[in-house]
Amino acid sequence: MADSVYIPGLAVRIPEVSGARRHSALVRITHWIATLSFIGLLVSGIGILVAHPRFYWGETGGLGTPSLFDLPLPFMLGGPSGWGRYLHFESAWVCVLNGLLYVASGFAGRHFQKNLALAAADLRWAAMRRAVASHLRFERFAGESSLSYNLLQRIAYLAVIFLLFPLMIWTGLAMSPAITSVFPALVTVLGGRQCARTIHFFGTLALIVFVLVHIAMVWRAGFGRRAGAMITGRLAAGKENL
Repeated sequence: MADSVYIPGLAVRIPEVSGARRHSALVRITHWIATLSFIGLLVSGIGILVAHPRFYWGETGGLGTPSLFDLPLPFMLGGPSGWGRYLHFESAWVCVLNGLLYVASGFAGRHFQKNLALAAADLRWAAMRRAVASHLRFERFAGESSLSYNLLQRIAYLAVIFLLFPLMIWTGLAMSPAITSVFPALVTVLGGRQCARTIHFFGTLALIVFVLVHIAMVWRAGFGRRAGAMITGRLAAGKENL
């Protein structure tokens, strides 16, 4: 049994075979571990944030010093930052180790080279414009099928995996006195611990936006089938959402 998927630029719909292998066991395991660790990081990060919802620039910052900007959150000095920091630390290491496993397996199995690599033609203005226009028209993309990832998906995934996540790890380590006492360059290059904290915050916002867009696209492609494929590894029979 097969459904069909629209590929921009073609006037035909190519069949998508239901029951075909969609995700390997390693991809599925690392995906759900990443999901749980991200939830842990987000919840604990909020706990840390409400304890001091102010951001600074430089090496130091605190009560009585000018802030770069303040968030409209209740100021809870002595709030839940204790458990928040503990959970954040544990979730971060789970996320890092899980991510390293995913990246290593991705290179070993040539997943990145075969499915996510960008050609020079992909980065031309005309190709980017067509890809953005197709998304804005809510067209069905090949990246939502078992065929391939579309251009914007590849750019987003590569940016998150190889730019945003390393930046989050870097800024997270730069806020740790135990780490920076051994590797001071981690924080001095950024301009100080408060710079690292502020950059970390904006990186978190970028990750949240990425996750929300990812969930929205999965929902539009058929949430039950796509989520099921990430559990069983195979795309179940059924029709995609319009």
